[in-house]
Amino acid sequence: MEHKINGRRSALGYDLEPLSPAERERCIQGLSAEERRVLLAAGTEAPFCGGLLDEHGKGVFACRFCELPLFRSADKFDSGTGWPSFTRSFDPEHVRRIRDTSHGMVRIEIRCARCDSHLGHVFPDGPAPTGERHCLNSVALRFIPDDGDTSAPHTPT
Repeated sequence: MEHKINGRRSALGYDLEPLSPAERERCIQGLSAEERRVLLAAGTEAPFCGGLLDEHGKGVFACRFCELPLFRSADKFDSGTGWPSFTRSFDPEHVRRIRDTSHGMVRIEIRCARCDSHLGHVFPDGPAPTGERHCLNSVALRFIPDDGDTSAPHTPT
């Protein structure tokens, strides 16, 4: 994905500058109806149905919309909830937290810091070291295996 060279960057060197309208439109065109429902309309996929729930390879889980690295496979765990779960994000600056009072409850929604896509929610019931459970929709993510390719999105762009 092509991004601005002199924009806001995370501590790890990743571009956090919002997508231009043209980049956003290009990304939208590549989404399925289910991906649009979850990423753009804050939907939730059914539990135990996501394609990345059983992904146990070594690599990075990136935003399906803009490819910003969001979670590392080393931080993934089986929460038993039916959604991919992680103890922490790839970089705290890559995930934005928002108070969510929908559905008659108070939760913390997590969104991609670059493109503002809905990812899922974070709960205070996870394992060590953080005690957090980042509960994600599989369709919000793209798994990038660690194959030693330094041009992959798991290195700063």
